[in-house]
Amino acid sequence: MARVKIDMPATFRFSASIPVRITDVNYGGHLGNDAIVSILHESRMQFLQSLGCTELEFFGAALIMSDLAIVYKGESFYGDTLTVEVTADELGSAGFDVLYRLSTTREGKPLAIAEAKTGMICFDYKTRKVARLPEAFKQQFSNTTA
Repeated sequence: MARVKIDMPATFRFSASIPVRITDVNYGGHLGNDAIVSILHESRMQFLQSLGCTELEFFGAALIMSDLAIVYKGESFYGDTLTVEVTADELGSAGFDVLYRLSTTREGKPLAIAEAKTGMICFDYKTRKVARLPEAFKQQFSNTTA
């Protein structure tokens, strides 16, 4: 069986702390895959906010998700606080990838929970068409990364 592989960067440019809520826990007693998607969305919104934008007000454009990949590494439980590291990569003419690394600390030891990637495409909701990646994002992003 072919496995999804995501190339993680050595460094991330943003980090969010997100608690695992009881509603995030599934029938198996651990963090559900649907909840991880919500956690990715929340951390992406915080990342974009740190750049001075949102998904609907993205430097003169908007963003729409084109794909999502998640690689599960470990279990997380109610009461854990996830550290979600976020960065942008693979800037193209109309979009970019957002990469995520989710981890927690249990009994004083770091524990990997998941790695993920979302493909984000610039979109013009008025014309319902793909738009170019704004230069302001390229400049802003290069100013926030070392």
